[in-house]
Amino acid sequence: MTVLLWILAALALPFVLFAAWMAKVFLKEFFSGNAEAAIEAEEAAATAAEKAAASAALGLLPAERQNTDSAGPSTPETKAALAAVRGGDWRPAADLMAAVGRDWERRSLLTFRLADRAADDDTWLLAWEAARPEDPDAAVVRARSAVILAWRVRGGQRAQHTTREQFDGFRRTLLEAREEVARAAALNPDDPTPYVAEIWLALGLGYPNAKMDDLWTEITARAPHHYEAHFSALQYWCAKWRGSERLATEFAERAAAGAPAGSLLTALPLIAHFEHDDSDDTAADNTPEMVARVEAALKDAAAADPAHPRLPELRHLLAYYLHLQGRNEAAVEHFRLVDGHVDALPWRYRNDKAEYFCQVRDTAVLEAGAAARAGMSGAAESL
Repeated sequence: MTVLLWILAALALPFVLFAAWMAKVFLKEFFSGNAEAAIEAEEAAATAAEKAAASAALGLLPAERQNTDSAGPSTPETKAALAAVRGGDWRPAADLMAAVGRDWERRSLLTFRLADRAADDDTWLLAWEAARPEDPDAAVVRARSAVILAWRVRGGQRAQHTTREQFDGFRRTLLEAREEVARAAALNPDDPTPYVAEIWLALGLGYPNAKMDDLWTEITARAPHHYEAHFSALQYWCAKWRGSERLATEFAERAAAGAPAGSLLTALPLIAHFEHDDSDDTAADNTPEMVARVEAALKDAAAADPAHPRLPELRHLLAYYLHLQGRNEAAVEHFRLVDGHVDALPWRYRNDKAEYFCQVRDTAVLEAGAAARAGMSGAAESL
């Protein structure tokens, strides 16, 4: 028996030695890989800290201090009206809507912000409607709020992640919103704002292209170069909704080409590109066509009224694409002008939009600083 055990042990020894060698190799690779990963993580953290410090030195804000609800700062009057409705008082909002009058760009943005509040709690809007039953300003806020509520019912996920119950509730709420939109349009026939809201009905209810064309005719007859209308319509023509990359790009290029300087519609070709670009590198962002688009947008921004309510949205896009094109000094200037507010493309679609904004901004700041130092060094050497 003892002899047999010795024989079996002798036969097993090579296998035991091989297993021990394999275990040693595995453990070495495992811990080596972990060490490399740890070193890489450490280096990434150090780089991120360096970038953040460079931005902080310029007075730029960290992610936790970015406003994720707007693309730019509100006017003092808008802040006061929003604060009042949160407290249940509708009168400052009504006064401000009346004061805005036929400034359709400001009216549509103010309507959205008030409607967004009403979608959370419409007690103050109900009081406004009770006091002034036929007020077109209250009616357009109600219409926009109804559309916002419908999209909240749907949720922000793609179709494959949206439940049947959500879709059913979405459609039902959209149909109810359509009645509110029609009422707002009837109460103020010159106002394009209800028709802009209807574009989001067109997306949700699946308007055919011909019906969308009819809606677009109604809008452009009232405000031919309205920024929010064009932004919303471009979404309809994107491949993810009711169009295609070709249709979206054609719509964007046509609108930008026919718009006066300062209208900000040069943002549209950049948005069309962003919506359809699924590449993993920056080659598509550095074509002569894209460089020309950025140049046109820079001129448009320079020509715009500094108080244009949508100017920050164009600046966000410019900061992003200037960085991708390696023009970081110019990018940083636009980042500085929008810092503190991040609810705009290209950050808006991200769950971590403030972090993403700061990540790109901080990289641009660091690279701009490095380029500046290299330029000064080269100038010194040439003396």
